[in-house]
Amino acid sequence: MNMPTDAVNAAPLEAARRVIDANTYLTLATADADGRPWATPVWFAEDELRVYFWVSRLETRHSQNIAARPEVALAVFDSTVAVGSAIAVYVEGVADIVPDAELDAALAVYDGRSVAQGLRSWTRADVTGSAPFRLFRATASQVSVLDEHERRVPVL
Repeated sequence: MNMPTDAVNAAPLEAARRVIDANTYLTLATADADGRPWATPVWFAEDELRVYFWVSRLETRHSQNIAARPEVALAVFDSTVAVGSAIAVYVEGVADIVPDAELDAALAVYDGRSVAQGLRSWTRADVTGSAPFRLFRATASQVSVLDEHERRVPVL
């Protein structure tokens, strides 16, 4: 997925911000304990391009994979654009369930985006106790976009 040269060279951070703001799903790539890969789309919210949040059931394949092997990769892109003009954000990081002590701040980010998009509001009761969902996060160790030669350009 190439990004126009000028867009990457001038402002990779701004380009990444545009992609994140314009899209509601990311592709989450995980692997199980034996290394078998799995990719799935998840609706997401993010904080400063460094932390990405989604809600999932504990029994889903990607949630089970994260429990066994927390290293993940994410890609955010617009699949509706013409071939050769796509811009994507690539993230490598570590995922986990948001700990109780950090849940209120994380929910503020997730719920804020959900409500802003006309979706439901999320509360602590929706992701704790006997609720079927948990709020997950991926904390980025690397965030990048691609240049015209498909080389990664660091964003952060």
